[in-house]
Amino acid sequence: MIYIYNDFGGTHTTSLAAAYHLRLLELSVLTKNDILSVPYFNQLTKKEAGQILYRGMDEENNPVYTIGRRSSKYVVPALIDLCTILLRRYGEKEKVIISNTSPTVPPLMTAGGFLSRELGIDSIGVPLLVKGAQQCHDLIYHLVEETKQVSKASHEQVVVMENKKYQYQIGKKNILWKK
Repeated sequence: MIYIYNDFGGTHTTSLAAAYHLRLLELSVLTKNDILSVPYFNQLTKKEAGQILYRGMDEENNPVYTIGRRSSKYVVPALIDLCTILLRRYGEKEKVIISNTSPTVPPLMTAGGFLSRELGIDSIGVPLLVKGAQQCHDLIYHLVEETKQVSKASHEQVVVMENKKYQYQIGKKNILWKK
């Protein structure tokens, strides 16, 4: 299996998802240091959008990647087509799971990301990002766990998960996990 986590910038929720997937983070209260030490967290720029970044191999020897798609609605369909072409061409029995982490983003993370990555105001943006990550990390953890479950249960070679049930709501401190 190949896992690809995607969101707008590819540097916040995708980084956390990859870290949970690779067991670099545990489900617990995350400190500022835990969050800021996650590889690529708040480090990617607009120029790196669209690049598929290898994050590591999981415990079952599956590669994990991330991509920032910015506002392009064409990135995921292009990934699906490319994966389908390559899987057909080379006759692989591999599965590709494309999982959207965007629904987990709380407003504080959106504001922090804009201030830090777009405007370069880290003194305000980074604390907002940390607080936002602390708010949504449970959602991301559960999204990753469901992504792994779906990958094992699906018979499709290319699976796209929009993950809309994980949408963050203002004012909710607990996980909003609609079934």
